[in-house]
Amino acid sequence: MTSTDLQAHIAHMGAAAREASPLMAAASTAAKNAALIALAHLLRAESAALQTANAIDVAAAVKNGLAEPMVDRLKLSAQVLETAAQGCEQIAAMPDPIGEITHLRHRPSGIRVGQMRVPLGVFGMIYESRPNVTIEAASLAIKSGNACILRGGSEALHSNLALWKLVQAALAQAHLPVDAVQLVQTTDRAAVGFLIASPEAVDVIIPRGGKGLIERVSREAKVPVIKHLDGNCHVYVDASADLELALRVTDNAKTQKYSPCNAAESLLVHADIAGEFLPRIGAIFAAKGVEMRGDAASLALLQSVPNLKLQAATEQDWAEEYLAPIISVKVVRTLDEAMAHIARYGSHHTDAILTDNHTHAMRFLREVDSASVMVNASTRFADGFEYGLGAEIGISTDKFHARGPVGIEGLTSVKWVVMGQGEVRG
Repeated sequence: MTSTDLQAHIAHMGAAAREASPLMAAASTAAKNAALIALAHLLRAESAALQTANAIDVAAAVKNGLAEPMVDRLKLSAQVLETAAQGCEQIAAMPDPIGEITHLRHRPSGIRVGQMRVPLGVFGMIYESRPNVTIEAASLAIKSGNACILRGGSEALHSNLALWKLVQAALAQAHLPVDAVQLVQTTDRAAVGFLIASPEAVDVIIPRGGKGLIERVSREAKVPVIKHLDGNCHVYVDASADLELALRVTDNAKTQKYSPCNAAESLLVHADIAGEFLPRIGAIFAAKGVEMRGDAASLALLQSVPNLKLQAATEQDWAEEYLAPIISVKVVRTLDEAMAHIARYGSHHTDAILTDNHTHAMRFLREVDSASVMVNASTRFADGFEYGLGAEIGISTDKFHARGPVGIEGLTSVKWVVMGQGEVRG
């Protein structure tokens, strides 16, 4: 397409989404749930065909030298597809927030005033690698009564097309407008520029991918953006932590999967427990090929661990999102020092404290300014599915509207409603 043709194409998609939007907003809960159940069924029934389409993308990604974490995110395994199907079913089983009236109260004038939850309208979703995001975005759009325009990465084009066709089939089965979920089918990067600069087409943009993509969208968008830039997640092992719990949780937070934004990238350990904890976690990481980049105190405690990849941390390491088998490690003397380190170098995504000290746990929850803050649990739980949201559209580290994993409610807004019996203002 020429630039003019591409701009016209995006405008046409926007017009179709705007037309579908009020139909989705007015759709019954039964119809939306029927579409989600149909989509779950199709994901299971077409699993083999979806993996065949995905294999084309994965082979091309490997051939083109795509980074290993990106290739990992690209894969549609049977388990990934089953999780996506379960997510659709979980969303279908959740209460429908649309039309709910809350905070209804009587005023002295006689009127009753409340707030009704309503869809945002049309959202644009721009994402890289993970094709399962196509299903997460579509399923959340359906349940929240929104229309959406999806633009996945060129590396996942075959996978996204195959998944999107199932979404359209599910919408049709439920007698909902198929244009409620559209996919930008061109790999031309200019399509992103046109989409994010089209307030007439979309009400909000949600980028999900690398820092470069999110920075570009944030810089160029002419509509609101729901985003997070980095996932530098911390695990702080307090002096009173249960040692076995701390080893298990820290290991999981770092190594359960390296590529997600909720994997731990920084480890802080209180000096009183560091001598016992660090050599043991070092041995676990050595066995899994994890490199540790530490301060002088941690290096001294780790240098005798056999086969451990070890080097001195630089200033940049404290703020780095590795998305790889690397973790920074620092010994701290107090809880306050740990929280100050997180405040300086963290990304306000997810941070955890491992402790048996209730006072320290409560201080950490109150004072650490992140979208998700945890006590004695792996940072890998910072996920819409694990939080019971069914799926997530992304993670937000902003403080307005939506924060943390963004599920159904994050794709809605409220409007004021007033009910009266002929009252007039004097």
